[in-house]
Amino acid sequence: MDLPPGFKNRGGKGKVCGLRKSLYGLKQSSRAWFERFGRVIKSHGYNQGQADHTMFYRHTDGDKVAILIVYVDDIILTGDDSNEIERLKKILAKEFKIKDLGNLKYFLGMEFARSNKGIFVSQRKYILDLLGEIGLLRCKAAETPIEPNLILQPANPEEVINREQYQRLVGKLLSLSHTWPNIAFATSVVCQFMHSSGPEHFEAVYKFLRYLKGTPGKGLLFGGYGNLQVEIYTDADWAGSVIDRRSTSGYCTFVEGNLVTWRCKKQSVVARE
Repeated sequence: MDLPPGFKNRGGKGKVCGLRKSLYGLKQSSRAWFERFGRVIKSHGYNQGQADHTMFYRHTDGDKVAILIVYVDDIILTGDDSNEIERLKKILAKEFKIKDLGNLKYFLGMEFARSNKGIFVSQRKYILDLLGEIGLLRCKAAETPIEPNLILQPANPEEVINREQYQRLVGKLLSLSHTWPNIAFATSVVCQFMHSSGPEHFEAVYKFLRYLKGTPGKGLLFGGYGNLQVEIYTDADWAGSVIDRRSTSGYCTFVEGNLVTWRCKKQSVVARE
């Protein structure tokens, strides 16, 4: 390892640098960091979420709530108790080295914009960077993410091509499903062939990408409509998979008119007549 610029070696030759702290690179560093972080947060009255262990919340007087979400060393603070959020900032600044970046604008590839109508979440930059990486910025846009009634089957071992590239592209498409509920079904189809990708599977993925080219700025709008009604919609096909005769089911949940959860997944049991 080269010595950093400006370092003066006063001890002569043969000296080495000793690693005291590391957040990246070591297998146990992320676990040790999260245990330390969680211990500090919970000691100040916060509860850890059961569905999402990276979320911590605390209910205060007047039915208000403060929420903290952490991903490695990126943290989001939200809630309707501004005093508690300020208190939490001081706690974090005392225990860790942090930097307040102000209102949320960008987080894990997602962009956030505020207006009078609400908060708009999109992944426009992520999509454009992906298209530029694979050379499809000037391609002709497609109208749908996948061909209707498309039937894909695993490629024969001798026909499998570029498995790692296919897995990397599909992994990036999975990241887009955080703000694109309309691609949930198409994503569930192409991700079934991670280890058996052939030319027809790449063709399906590239059509997927051409669809993104036409609508990179789409996203989700979260607004307050004054109605706390919860609506859930679900549907499933009947033995839609020609490979194992399993059905694919999907659902979406609306709270106060805002889409909050959605999923499309092949069922774990076989449909029988």
